[in-house]
Amino acid sequence: MAVDRALETKYRIAETAMALFLERGYDSVTVEAVADAAQVSRRTVFRHFDGKDELAFPDHSARLDLLARNLVSPTSGRQAVDVVIAATEAVMLDFLSRPELVLRRYKLTRLVPELRSREVLEHERYLALTTAYLRRHLPADGPSFLPVALAALIDAMHRSALGDFARSDGTVDAYAELKDGMEWIRRMLATDQDQHNPLLLAVLPDTAAVRRSLAALRDQARDLL
Repeated sequence: MAVDRALETKYRIAETAMALFLERGYDSVTVEAVADAAQVSRRTVFRHFDGKDELAFPDHSARLDLLARNLVSPTSGRQAVDVVIAATEAVMLDFLSRPELVLRRYKLTRLVPELRSREVLEHERYLALTTAYLRRHLPADGPSFLPVALAALIDAMHRSALGDFARSDGTVDAYAELKDGMEWIRRMLATDQDQHNPLLLAVLPDTAAVRRSLAALRDQARDLL
């Protein structure tokens, strides 16, 4: 319960700060003004945040921990890319659990260069985690650029969906858009693997049974496209 109260206090301070930033301008608002408006002490503000530029990002450290927890070791039935995709989807759901914070922060980071720079820094921490994970778990004989490229592509799908959500004032279904993007990545990877697989040639008798089997295989192949 104490942890929950502390977390709610942290979010209340952040929401108060962002409202003041939008109302009065970022440069005009002091930490003391935020503390007064949130009805907490200046010391309490600094217990949760290291500085003024962190006030709009109460969730990033916890979300980075969430991402790290979801980057589990791949299994025989689950590839490393699938793990990163699932972890990214979990991060999106966490973002969307506080939509007003996302929308308000989006407006602020477009108005305040300091906060935009802070957002870019936080984003790089996410990307570094997924890149490092893919470096550890993708096949060692693969292209050296692949971990960076896949991490960037997965991240781009996430940022695109979240950006569309913010620009639409919350009307876009960001999670559904992200899922569509991740399916596109999976299809792209499957197509790439197929192009590198050797062809299997066979000589079969021209019978009705063989023709039926080949027709069934053709239909199944179409369903996979």
